[in-house]
Amino acid sequence: MPVIALIGAQWGDEGKGHLVDLLAGKARLVARYSGGNNAGHTVVNHLGTFKLHLIPSGIFDPAIVNVIGPGVVVNPEVLLNEIRDLQARGVSTAKLFVSERAHVIMPYHIMLDQLQEEARGEGRIGTTGRGIGPAFADKMSRTGIRMADLLHEETLLHRLRVVLEEKNRLLTRIYNAKPLSLHDTYLRYLEYGRRLAEHISDVHPIINRAIEKDLPVLLEGAQGALLDVDHGTYPYVTSSPPGAAGACQGAGIGPTRLNAVVGVLKAYTTRVGEGPFPTEVHGAEADELRQIGTPWAEVGTTTGRLRRVGWFDAVLARYAAQINGIDTIAITKLDVLDNLPTIKICVGYRLNETHLEYPPATVAVLERCEPIYEELPGWRVSTRDARHFQDLPEAAQAYVARICQLVGARLGLVSVGPSREQVIQVVDLF
Repeated sequence: MPVIALIGAQWGDEGKGHLVDLLAGKARLVARYSGGNNAGHTVVNHLGTFKLHLIPSGIFDPAIVNVIGPGVVVNPEVLLNEIRDLQARGVSTAKLFVSERAHVIMPYHIMLDQLQEEARGEGRIGTTGRGIGPAFADKMSRTGIRMADLLHEETLLHRLRVVLEEKNRLLTRIYNAKPLSLHDTYLRYLEYGRRLAEHISDVHPIINRAIEKDLPVLLEGAQGALLDVDHGTYPYVTSSPPGAAGACQGAGIGPTRLNAVVGVLKAYTTRVGEGPFPTEVHGAEADELRQIGTPWAEVGTTTGRLRRVGWFDAVLARYAAQINGIDTIAITKLDVLDNLPTIKICVGYRLNETHLEYPPATVAVLERCEPIYEELPGWRVSTRDARHFQDLPEAAQAYVARICQLVGARLGLVSVGPSREQVIQVVDLF
């Protein structure tokens, strides 16, 4: 059975949790491999509506092993709250494992994230303020604290004493903030370790055994490829690699083990926070796409912010497919376009007199690019009851086919609503 990476192929918020919830029914292990609680997945199933920030979306099937990989940064308080909320609604977390190598988000990470963003003023980059960037910065500077450290009193105290001295100098001398107490922080995180001890584990043998036994494994992405720190719209990016390469690194498996990469794309484009957005629309067009008041409402799962919305950008989608080796795409929220008389697709950019087929690396240049649109007819009927691709109106089928052609990948899934039953499976991915 294959190992499949399911990644966002836009700026995140593509509906990955919705699809992971469905695909997890055939997987035996689901692993979250990057990011932290700056991302969120909304899952609607027979148990209700859930908003997950750290726990993989396979948690709703008690037979599935769920792993938070070493590439994730973990806020223990958020994780404990998610566990508590799931258990309160009858969802078992007995098979949830957190990598002992995963780094911990500490209170000084959150404070510095918010203070740094505030200090940027008009140059802010749209961080969620949850400490993700500073936690990854400490990871790379080798001053981070890992989940395993929470289980060892002396190790935690030693590492925390050294790093907190430095962080308190930053907080007090640069930002005029109050210092953090070593005693209080130490006891608080030691207690987190005690409460999470049954979940903290060496996840390498867990994942490796599943692969060796030829069990279906699903690697669950967070955010989107266009937020990649190397390949995205820098500096309006995230702090970890959300793409296919990050799936291997963040889960701890070799790239040759990956059998397929599924890129999730909305039938249009959205973005939360700051940064360039060539196909963004405003006014009545934006209101139509946001679907406020419906289960599909374009509001960030984690931030609660209204998402910026625009037409499908095939330039960026093709770029995301190429840098991630996406061979299959899943198109979500097709039904949001049901009432539109015409639908636009951006097929290229115009920069002065130059036609561009790839996004420029510099944000200032990308912001000057004008989208070149192709207009397709709408279908003006509901697609929400479609259960097979052939059930879709011909115009909807043509729209989806054009996206596949422009992106350069086959169609795997199409969703026409928030429930499991509203996902049309064109290809059996497992």
